Amino acid sequence: MERKWWQEEVVYQIYPKSFYDSNGDGIGDVKGITEKLDYLKELGVTMLWICPVFASPMDDNGYDISDYLALAPEFGTMEDLDELIERAKEKGIKIILDLVINHTSDEHAWFQEALRDPDSGYHDFYIFREGKERPNNWRSVFGGSVWEKVPGRDEYYFHAFGKKQPDLNWENPLVRKTLYGIVNYWLDKGIAGFRVDAITFIKKDLTFGDREADGVDGLVKRTKTSRNQPGIGEFLHELKEQTFDRHDCVTVAEAPGVAYEELGNFIGENGYFSMIFDFRYADLDVASGSEWFKRIPWTVKDLREKIMASQEALQRYGWGANFIENHDQPRAATKYLRQAAGDDEAVKMMAAMYFFLRGTPFIYQGQELGMTNFKRTDIGQFNDLSSIDQYYRSLEEGFDKEDALWFVNLRSRDNARTPFPWDDSPNGGFSKAEPWLEMNGNYREINAAEQYAPGGGGQCAGVLQADDCVSAVRTSQGMSDLRRYRSGGRPRRCDRIPAGERRFSVILTSPARGRRWKGRERP
Repeated sequence: MERKWWQEEVVYQIYPKSFYDSNGDGIGDVKGITEKLDYLKELGVTMLWICPVFASPMDDNGYDISDYLALAPEFGTMEDLDELIERAKEKGIKIILDLVINHTSDEHAWFQEALRDPDSGYHDFYIFREGKERPNNWRSVFGGSVWEKVPGRDEYYFHAFGKKQPDLNWENPLVRKTLYGIVNYWLDKGIAGFRVDAITFIKKDLTFGDREADGVDGLVKRTKTSRNQPGIGEFLHELKEQTFDRHDCVTVAEAPGVAYEELGNFIGENGYFSMIFDFRYADLDVASGSEWFKRIPWTVKDLREKIMASQEALQRYGWGANFIENHDQPRAATKYLRQAAGDDEAVKMMAAMYFFLRGTPFIYQGQELGMTNFKRTDIGQFNDLSSIDQYYRSLEEGFDKEDALWFVNLRSRDNARTPFPWDDSPNGGFSKAEPWLEMNGNYREINAAEQYAPGGGGQCAGVLQADDCVSAVRTSQGMSDLRRYRSGGRPRRCDRIPAGERRFSVILTSPARGRRWKGRERP
């Protein structure tokens, strides 16, 4: 595989609503990111992935876009974003944005026109079905039917995610052409590429038939009917040809449901994308990423085997995007280390393991500090749509309130979305106002000022006997193309390693090594 520039990057994911509030309204913003560029530069980051900042009613915190060519007012202005792109470029930091083109907000002008006039061309921008009853028994990602009734008409619209996120009709060539224009607009503006959201959902099973129910609600997971369906390759090839191929950009696919033997189509020499996220080891603790109450026992050996299987598959076909945290996952220290989450040495070892995987490392904000999960005591404390749905799904499935809340605390996306703790002052230095989401209760102990003070801890401090994260990151960059694996996960010697180069062998350890974590056991 020809060496690409994006294989050398170290990516830091920013959830802008929770990163830094520059204007004191309790919500992070684009100017807040610009003000913290020196911190990111010092960390050794070379690229930022910024979660959606586009205009949105924020039902799903920006993943419900009402205008692809404007910013949400709470995040700032287009001029603010232009300044961030330019200032970051001066510091050698590239910017990629989230590309959300499976669905829009129900407040997007296209959907509003589709509702107003069923004879409008925009009506075919979405998926509508006529009838007095729901067309089938498919379940949405956030619970309930994928079909929502149109007020005043015997008609339903389709939403794979929330009911305020109607799916775009990719079968319509005009929809695709319009989306390609939006993609090219942003690439022409100077960003380095995209993280492509939920892209394997764009193709549906067009029979729209009922399936055998898999829950007490009588519904069936939409993953069986509207994820990575036959024919999706035609859409993805056209997307690449009409947009990505026209720019020297990087694309990272959120593409759940792709089998390892299909990776060549997605990230091979002529694949649809540059890299792909593999969720198999991220979801090793649950039977399904959308059913948190179905806990799976696992051991450290299980984790290692899943990571090695992923590494072998990715290297066989292309290049991987490595992650152990993101905005949809709980904190890695809590999830993978359990009782050892507060053990600095265990957390550092996990960081060492992660940085020595082959592929481009993606660091989520706060991961460098070794942030942990929170513990909420009431479902009313959660903002995340998935968390609220999973709580009530658990109750429907027969669990009590204590169990339901335990499942949600373990897996809630809000764990990763608590405001970034910059110091131990009120609100963690994130904002002078009350934050939009409650801080993690341990922010006075785990924060950036504490971690990077002389003698501080943090995931990166001490890795490979380095003085700071920069050494670990630069070592990761230098070793990224040298890591290869044989079947079974054993490192393979590589002729490209210079004579006398020191070999590193990193293994994942735990104080409870070999112990199987029981699904119902409290951490």
